[in-house]
Amino acid sequence: MLYAIVDIETTGSYALGNGITEIAIVIHDGTKVLNFYETLVNPKVSIPSFIQSLTGISNAMVANAPAFEEVAAQVFELLQDKIFIAHNVNFDYSFVKHHLQHAGFELDSKKLCTVRLSRKIFPNLNGYSLGKLCHQLDINIANRHRAGGDAMATAFLFAKLVAHDKENVIGGMLKGRNKEQYLPPHLPVEQIDNMPGVPGVYYFYNAKGKTIYIGKAKNLRRRVRSHFSNNNPNKQKQDFLRDVHKISYKECATELMAHILESAEIRRLWPMYNRSQRGYLPQFGLLVYEDRQGFKRLAIEKNKRYYKPVYTFNTLDEGHHWLKELINEFGLCARLCNLIKDAQCSKESHTELCSGPCPAAEHPEKYNRKVEAAMNWIKKHLPTFALVDKGIDDNEHSCILMKEGNFYGMGYIPDRKTLKNIDLLEKHLEPLQGNDYIRNLVYKHASAFPEKCVSF
Repeated sequence: MLYAIVDIETTGSYALGNGITEIAIVIHDGTKVLNFYETLVNPKVSIPSFIQSLTGISNAMVANAPAFEEVAAQVFELLQDKIFIAHNVNFDYSFVKHHLQHAGFELDSKKLCTVRLSRKIFPNLNGYSLGKLCHQLDINIANRHRAGGDAMATAFLFAKLVAHDKENVIGGMLKGRNKEQYLPPHLPVEQIDNMPGVPGVYYFYNAKGKTIYIGKAKNLRRRVRSHFSNNNPNKQKQDFLRDVHKISYKECATELMAHILESAEIRRLWPMYNRSQRGYLPQFGLLVYEDRQGFKRLAIEKNKRYYKPVYTFNTLDEGHHWLKELINEFGLCARLCNLIKDAQCSKESHTELCSGPCPAAEHPEKYNRKVEAAMNWIKKHLPTFALVDKGIDDNEHSCILMKEGNFYGMGYIPDRKTLKNIDLLEKHLEPLQGNDYIRNLVYKHASAFPEKCVSF
């Protein structure tokens, strides 16, 4: 079995949109070097100054170097039918595969990552970067941050890994299409293997322990693995793979609870790689406030974190429709509900919403009783109900509570007797911040499964 140990220098961190400036390939049989290839490459784009400082490769150095298309056939010939090895293999492989494909060659090699191998064969070392490994394992690393120097250092490291592989770690990783090869280099495979195949929410963390992505799953283990099932060369995927260092999860009894917890947690933490639910933010709310004359006023406004709306709406039109219904039903003033913008009521401002004596001419206390009656009507007619389903264990039930039309929270109850008292029920549940997305999820589920609903 032959190995191709590869190192590249590039113009950026992801293959789609960046070029290779240098490539080195060491052909190895597991014990010694059989062949060595190295060349500068003209990336056809300017090399950023900080990369020039890091690698020492300048624009002038690559100006007369061959383009990758010119060396692609030779690179492909060296890599074909060999195990592709690199330190953080997914990075190097994504670049080489992408640029070979652009030149008309299809690379499909088994891979080995010397970061992952080192963590298994030499556990408990103080760091697994190439520099730290070479220092701890007494490997001479010359010409650091150049393709040739780093490739040769990786070759020496691989020889040590082969020599100390008492439990056949390398053979295990090469068996079949080992899915571990797609994992981020710093993510222990045990964290995925130990995840249950049940509904829940999972969290990805970076090296500093900060949450960078939150997702939901019907099957936690399968869903998490799917994030690493390919090696897409775009920037987002490559940055994501590089940033993931740790995973945790919270098990849920049902897929609906996983949906809800995911949405609540995303809005609590706003991880950098979560983008899908940002579109749900521009919702509107019915607000109640008192003006300087003592009148309680109603308004439909964009929902802000520091507002506590009586009720929320998906659109401004939906909110205004509700407001017009309240005006007609309870004799409220359209101007005091902010549907007429005049500073004072006048004949010119009268619309179909204004009929009879102006409510704003009343004493504030009398008018405010009408507003309070409208708010009480809303609370009375907005549904309060619980969705009861299976629990995580057989001796419990899961419960999702909607209170006065808004999501309250969810959790687990020991038996259905708890449902007889809403105050007692709330003590068993974890309050969570709701939003239109969660409310719509619960309403949709309640409509589809009315037998799970318990009204209060």
